[in-house]
Amino acid sequence: MARLSATEPFIHPDCAIVNSTFGAYTEVGQGSRIQNCDFADYAYCDRLSDIANTSVGKFSNIAALTRIGPTDHPMTTASLHHFLYRSADYWDDVENDAEFFAHRASRRTVIGADTWIGHGAVVRPEITIGTGAIVGAGAVVTRDVAPYMVVAGVPATPIRARFDTGIADRLLALAWWDWSHDRLRQALPDFRSMSAEAFLEKYETP
Repeated sequence: MARLSATEPFIHPDCAIVNSTFGAYTEVGQGSRIQNCDFADYAYCDRLSDIANTSVGKFSNIAALTRIGPTDHPMTTASLHHFLYRSADYWDDVENDAEFFAHRASRRTVIGADTWIGHGAVVRPEITIGTGAIVGAGAVVTRDVAPYMVVAGVPATPIRARFDTGIADRLLALAWWDWSHDRLRQALPDFRSMSAEAFLEKYETP
């Protein structure tokens, strides 16, 4: 029997999940913290990922110990500390700063379809990682990443494109990530054995 399900996400032990949704065949690694996120079909993260305020695209591959959409502290006020906005933890006569938390949640990060976020990478709030892009291990992403681009370093900079522009554009047009589960299964031998160009030649609409 298949390990992943079309109806329920596979949540490993010791995860903290808050206000998040999960599509078909999704998985959350052990000890991960997921807050205000939506995981599209087939997306997964490995252990100890910390993901906040993020839309995770279909077939996203998120490695262990990643931090995506890390929340900021207030930097223009006299203090950076939690007591400014988590005030109810410190005093009985005051509420938390709802406006501050609403602003945090509005700063969405977007992870495109079929991306690979490497081990220990950090992706800042309000960043878009384009479809098919790769973020190297330990990178800190502070700018948007183009589709099918490989980035690495601190801050992350482009290393090379995965494919030439023509192949990348054709893959975006094909959008195989929107295929049905059954069609993916039928094409599985070709996914495994063909180059991207050969795959396109077979599956593009004439």
